[in-house]
Amino acid sequence: MVDYKLDDLLDIMKRLRGENGCPWDRAQTHASIRANVLEEAGEVVEAIDSGDTAALVEELGDLLLQVVFHAQIAAESGSFVFADVVDGICMKLIERHPHVFGAERADTPEQALAVWNAVKRRSKVPQQNALP
Repeated sequence: MVDYKLDDLLDIMKRLRGENGCPWDRAQTHASIRANVLEEAGEVVEAIDSGDTAALVEELGDLLLQVVFHAQIAAESGSFVFADVVDGICMKLIERHPHVFGAERADTPEQALAVWNAVKRRSKVPQQNALP
């Protein structure tokens, strides 16, 4: 078995979308593959419901492919890169878990969810600028 890493997946997608890559992959846009995100997410849910671990591994890979595909399309237009997606989710996880990464406490799943939701509400409120 080959032991591929995330960087390999990013390189493969870049090559598929590159000058000598796959004509179908090169022709895709965010809009043309948007339905694939929902389809793959649905297949992840089906794999979870079936309890089939091998299917879950495969379907999570297909869902990850959608994220990588969209990030590659964005990188080509200069909008953002995959690292921006990773930065964003890492920042969000740290921010929404002050009971792990900060001084707040949450001893039960319910308390942890309450903390998450409170932080989420605060982050969604538009910030008022003190200057006129």
